[in-house]
This record gives sequence, C-alpha cells and structure tokens, in this order.
Amino acid sequence: MSDEPKTGPFGLNPIRIMILLMGALVLLISIGMFLGGPNSYQALRDASNAAKEPTAEQLSGE
Repeated sequence: MSDEPKTGPFGLNPIRIMILLMGALVLLISIGMFLGGPNSYQALRDASNAAKEPTAEQLSGE
C-alpha cells in the first residue's frame, strides 16, 4: 500500500499556487492604478523639476 500523505484543507498544490500568483498580480495592478500609473509619476517628476526654477512672478520681485 502506497498511502499518499494527506494534505490539510489549506495545503498548497499547483492550482492553488497559480490562483495565489494571479491574485498577487491583480493586487499589484490595482495598487498601480490607485497610485495613478506611470503617467502620474512622469507628471510628478516634471512638476518637481519645474518647481526648482523660479517663476516669472518670483523674478519680478512681487
């Protein structure tokens, strides 16, 4: 008799590992969408660079 070891109800098998990986991917995509994606990051970098230069109002002394 070759008894296979019984896994509990929470044991990992290839199907459950694939479902966990897909869930992690969905979570990663959701977080990326919530944070605005790459376009928002580029806009933030552009605004940061623009803030380092004085504006016309600051140069005129008002």
